[in-house]
Amino acid sequence: MEKAIKRYFPVFVLPTLLAFTLGFIAPFLVGVYLSFCKFTTITDAVFVGFSNYTKIFTDPTFNHALWYTALFTIVTVLLINVLAFAVALLLTKKIHGTNVFRTVFFMPNLIGGIILGYIWQLLLNGILLQFNRTLTYSSAYGFWGLVILMCWQQIGYMMIIYIAGIQNIPGELIEAAKIDGASSRQVLRHVTIPMVMPSITICTFLTLTNSFKLYDQNLALTNGEPSNMSEMLALNITNTFYGRNGFEGVGQAKAVVFFLMVAAIAMIQNRLTRTKEVQQ
Repeated sequence: MEKAIKRYFPVFVLPTLLAFTLGFIAPFLVGVYLSFCKFTTITDAVFVGFSNYTKIFTDPTFNHALWYTALFTIVTVLLINVLAFAVALLLTKKIHGTNVFRTVFFMPNLIGGIILGYIWQLLLNGILLQFNRTLTYSSAYGFWGLVILMCWQQIGYMMIIYIAGIQNIPGELIEAAKIDGASSRQVLRHVTIPMVMPSITICTFLTLTNSFKLYDQNLALTNGEPSNMSEMLALNITNTFYGRNGFEGVGQAKAVVFFLMVAAIAMIQNRLTRTKEVQQ
């Protein structure tokens, strides 16, 4: 069997590796090169060194989008994980209808971001109009609108992961803790949470990266209004590349910086949470 696997390994791996190289690695490397160029199309690229990168941090819209995205990410990561974990705890209790509730909570994740954005735009604007306000009245309204949308979409998905982690906890551990006199709060703090740290690592990573690279919901809900004040990083990069003539290289440089930031933050988060995992 092992000889057969070694013999046919290139047959199965090479097509996938070739597709990955052509579809991801090659465009990524071209994009990195173009971030050092001034261009309108790939064929007329002129190397300009770090000029595009120096323009990034003097761009007030990018700096605002960076802090706006960072604040949004912090709020949504905390809310989504806390609420998803709380719902998962409730739905792992022996109560009737838990499977129905799991399905209902998970369904929003199946809806596309653009559709969700327009649905919540109608709902939230309908409420805010009662107070002569809209989502684009100020960046604060857009911010909390995005937070509500993101939580509604992601909580159900993270809940499923937390449920799997909670159900994987050996019942003997919880029984032993209760026999030793541990209260429900102590069982949660000293048994349940440490044992579901692998799930917390996964969910934190997913919510962190999804929040940081949010685009379609931002586009549909506020489109950066008013005056780009509710514009997040992904939307800012797109608007720079396609909406500002002569700034294609700057937009590409922003994309490279964005990639490095998300990758670095995700790696740091993954390392920090993995160190707290309990070896079973």
